Amino acid sequence: MPDLVADTSGLVSLGIAAGSDPDLLSRCLDTYAVLVPEAVVDELRETASYDDDHGRAADVALDRLSDATVRSVDLDEEFPLDDGENAAVTLANETGADLFLCDEFNRLGLVHASLADTRLLTTPTLLSVFVRAGGMPASEARVLLDEISSARSWDADTYVQRARSLLSDP
Repeated sequence: MPDLVADTSGLVSLGIAAGSDPDLLSRCLDTYAVLVPEAVVDELRETASYDDDHGRAADVALDRLSDATVRSVDLDEEFPLDDGENAAVTLANETGADLFLCDEFNRLGLVHASLADTRLLTTPTLLSVFVRAGGMPASEARVLLDEISSARSWDADTYVQRARSLLSDP
């Protein structure tokens, strides 16, 4: 089973679609050995304190962390991203994880450049992976992406628009 390190943003996105059919968070936890740094757990707890879609999604992700491995890492004080991203990148590099799930679209270039041998994955890309592997119809992936996009205010994001256009049945 490939290792996937998850950042707060990716877990919140998966948590938004957790109540859907298919349950994207469960599918991710069933497909990958998910690793989460403690700093991300702290950010999820903070986000869960809000009474909105993001807070509810963070709460769902926290409830499912028993199916993931939570690890402690030392933060790189010079890293120019927040503590969760800093810890997640550090964990991915320390473990040689196969994949890094992050939905910080404004900072993807920096996150990508900070990863040593780990492939960067966003939630739209994860949906595409599930479609290409034959485990999810493209129509379901598009519905999930629309649901997540609406909750995360991604509708105008050109990256997400492009990803949506690529979600077609194989």
